[in-house]
Formats: sequence, C-alpha cells, structure tokens
Amino acid sequence: MERREVADRDYGLEQRKQRWRDFLDRSRPPQHVFMIGVADGQAPTRPWPRWDNTPDRVEWAWRSYCRQLERMEHFRDDTVPFLHVYTGTEIYAEAFGCKVVYPPNDMPFPRPLVSTAREAARIKAPRLEDTPLMRLFDIGDELCRRAGSEAVVGIADIQSPMDIAAQIWDKNNFFVALLDCPEAVGELAAKVGELFCAFFDEWFGRYGREFIAHYPSYYMPGGLTLSEDEVGSVSEEMFVELFLPELAALSRRYGGLGVHCCANARHQWKHFLEIPDLRLLNLVHGKRYLTEAYAFFGPHVPQMHNWCGDGEPEQWPSLWPPGSRVVLQATARGIDEAKRLSERLWKLCGRG
Repeated sequence: MERREVADRDYGLEQRKQRWRDFLDRSRPPQHVFMIGVADGQAPTRPWPRWDNTPDRVEWAWRSYCRQLERMEHFRDDTVPFLHVYTGTEIYAEAFGCKVVYPPNDMPFPRPLVSTAREAARIKAPRLEDTPLMRLFDIGDELCRRAGSEAVVGIADIQSPMDIAAQIWDKNNFFVALLDCPEAVGELAAKVGELFCAFFDEWFGRYGREFIAHYPSYYMPGGLTLSEDEVGSVSEEMFVELFLPELAALSRRYGGLGVHCCANARHQWKHFLEIPDLRLLNLVHGKRYLTEAYAFFGPHVPQMHNWCGDGEPEQWPSLWPPGSRVVLQATARGIDEAKRLSERLWKLCGRG
C-alpha cells in the first residue's frame, strides 16, 4: 500500500472522527482512543477571556487551529483539530446581570446577584439576543469564515443550570436554600435553563451538532457536554430531586450527555449512571479516587479522566475492567517523541 493511502486512512480528519464515533457507540465492541499533547514550548500564549481583547482571542484560536492541523500530518492519534471559542465560567451568570470581576492575571468570575428566595423570584430569564452571549457568535462566525465548513468548533464553557444558579445565588445562602426552599432554587435553575437551551439551540443551528467539549477537549458527534460540580456538596436525595431531572431533560433534548465533574462526588456515582444516554464521564481527582472510578464505571460508560495510570502506557490497561472504554492521554516533548509514542498507543488500542 502506498504511504499516502496509509496517511489518508489513519491520519485524516474523517478517520479520527469515525474512531470517536465507534468508541462512543455502545453497540460496537469496547475499544479505546488516545490523544497526545506536545509540550514543546511553541504553543501561542492564550489571552485572558475578556471582551475587550476579543480580536486577540480570535487570533489565538486561529493560530492554535492551524497548529493542530499541522500536527495532524506528523503523527496519528485521535485528536480532532478544532476552533476554540473559549470563555471563563462567568458567561451565563453575566447574562443574568451578575457583575464580572476581571483579575489582571487570572480567569474572570461573577459576583452573586441574589441571596434570598424573594430576590431570586424577581429574576427573569433574559432573551438571548439581549445578552453578552451573542458576542461569542461573533467569535465563532469569524473563525468559521476563515476555516470553512469542514472545521469543528469547540463549544463554549458549560455548567449545568443548577451550577449556574449557584453562581447567581450567594453561596453563603445557596446551600441553606437547597434545604429550606428547594422550590425557589429549582425555579431559578429553570430560568437559567431557558437561556441555556436558547443559546445552545442557536449554537448548534450555526455550527452543526458535532463539536469539541469545552473540557476536556474530546470530540462529540452529537449530544451535549457540561460541568456538574455542585453535586459534590449535596446529598444523594438532593441530587435525585433537583439535579438529576435537569440532566436527564438536557440529555433527552440534545441526544446524549457528556459530564465533567471535579468535585469529590463518590456518593453520586450510582446516580450518574441514571442519566439517560450518558456518553462520556470525566472526573478530575486523585489517583485512589480515579482507580475506584475506572473499576466502578468501566462496564457502563466511556471514561476520560486526568490520570490514566502510572508507569509506561502499556501498564495502564491493568486498571480497567473488561468492557472498559477509556481515552488515553499522554504528553510528548516534541514531534519526534510524539511519533514514537503514537505508534505504541496505536498498538495498545489494538489497531495492529
């Protein structure tokens, strides 16, 4: 077979996407995918996500995309190059009127807007067209104009509506309110959900249903991904009553859900499995916690955690029970090392 034919088969964008589709498809045999980062010190410095430096954000995203395309030609992994419309976590709270703080050398964050059920009841869901969220479409549209229709867009930061409600409602009172007036918290989250769905309906209408998750950067051929972190601080009963219904509704609306959680939420694991069509689970925690997670979720849902195992990559699969689907993540110091590492991981994933 000619070298070019091999390159087209293994390195191409569509081939990478198909491997993700197969990985996420529970009707197909269990398999793994892998992504290699290259730490060569050449990555462009990402500007802080402030509205006053939107042009710099566009240029950074464009340079990063071109760099990803170039690397795709050098070694074969399952990374899908994408246009990164990145933000902080403040964007939805800001849309509801929260003041945003912009530290000089850190990510922006919102200040809470309400601290009582009465104040929360006065909040109305804004129209998408009246919010700063529309500026993100200016970024996405410009990047897509440069890259063309084949490019995949990285979705903006997403937390669940309940997590966004926890930004709008002062945390000093929010968890007390979950006990004393859960219906008021649920009503605020429902208002957030209205704007949330309006935004992502518009997003998918403009950029298509395939995307790269906001964190970590994995390919999704459809569905939705989000962060769900407040569940680490609530009881199982509260998760089932207030958090699970909205996660289930979003999964049904968009055709599956990928969930990121960096909280210590071991007590919620069995309830994560109650989310319909849970497509992928990402946990960010310590080695012991993740060792238990690989075993618990292995037969049930694809996993992509911040730790894959110790030692050489060939040792990692010993952590995973039969039937597991895992995203292997590794870092190389330069392109040459990435090429060698990619061949090892290619074989580890059973591709010959």
